[in-house]
Amino acid sequence: MIEDRHEELASLYVFDLLEGAERDQFESDLARDGELQTLVRELKETACRLVYAAPTTPAPTALKDRVLGSVANRVQGPVDNVIRPSPSVWRILPWAAAACLTLVSIWLGQRYAATRTEVATLKSREEMATISLQSTQQQLEAERILGQRRFQTVEQQLAALNRDLGEARSTLTDREQRLAEARSQLTERERQLGETHTLLANAQTQLAARDQQMAALTARVSQLTVAANDAGAQLGDAKLRIAQLTDELKSQGDLATLKITALASMLKNLPQAQAIAVWDPKKQEGILDVQKLPALAANEDYQIWVVDPQYPIPVDGGVFTVEPTSGSSRIKFTAKQPVSVINAFAVTRERKGGVPKAEGPFVLLGK
Repeated sequence: MIEDRHEELASLYVFDLLEGAERDQFESDLARDGELQTLVRELKETACRLVYAAPTTPAPTALKDRVLGSVANRVQGPVDNVIRPSPSVWRILPWAAAACLTLVSIWLGQRYAATRTEVATLKSREEMATISLQSTQQQLEAERILGQRRFQTVEQQLAALNRDLGEARSTLTDREQRLAEARSQLTERERQLGETHTLLANAQTQLAARDQQMAALTARVSQLTVAANDAGAQLGDAKLRIAQLTDELKSQGDLATLKITALASMLKNLPQAQAIAVWDPKKQEGILDVQKLPALAANEDYQIWVVDPQYPIPVDGGVFTVEPTSGSSRIKFTAKQPVSVINAFAVTRERKGGVPKAEGPFVLLGK
């Protein structure tokens, strides 16, 4: 397809109106482009037909008179300055005048032909310009109509796209709302599932705790059963020991005045340890019988205490040890201060030789 610029340059090239670098560039493009060569050939043929189609215009009548008058004016001169020629000159002069007239006629004919050619060229250019203008106007009108149609088409497409965009936005909004609702439902279900997991974990924990409690209760029942059996046996032993102590003390005084107390173990790892304390207020002395107490280290002693409300701290009753194998011992003890009312007896584990005030843990206690 030939460009508009090449079409314009081709029109100028046909009438030999291109010069310099522009002409060289066009001839270079013309040598490479077959379509451009065809266009130039057609334009030349059209230009030739336009020259032959132009009407013949006769030369003006006054033109010849002006030419002859100009020639006559050139030949004439001042009379006084004219050199009269010889008679032979007068014989040559008509032939010279005829030759000059012939030359002038030829020159005028050439000028006329050139003028005609220029006029024809100008008319051809005008016609071509008119044709080009009409073609350009038609092309512009066609382009305007085509552009208007394209614009209408684009407007219709844009309106359709706007409608589609509105529908798409509406659909997107609807989907976003559905997605938000789905997310909300998912969050609620996850929360409910979390609560369910929490309840299940709590239930499992409670079940495990109940299993542990059941196992602990079972073990406790077993321990209590064993302890009950041991307690029964210990109670029998205690009754026997009390009877023995009673027999021993019958000869010493009145039983109604004696303070007899059973001491229970304060150690969780030694629930079977026990003791019985008998106090004679008249003699201010007592007997302590202990069973199943663990043996102590060489630097420790058991120490007995008598709790009397008249003293701010328990009264020291002395120290004792037990047999390493059986953990039993029977001792007589006296209080370091006079005792009138006894609220309780206690046994602690202290350093060797005892202390004036209880420092170690309580081993036995009885009221």
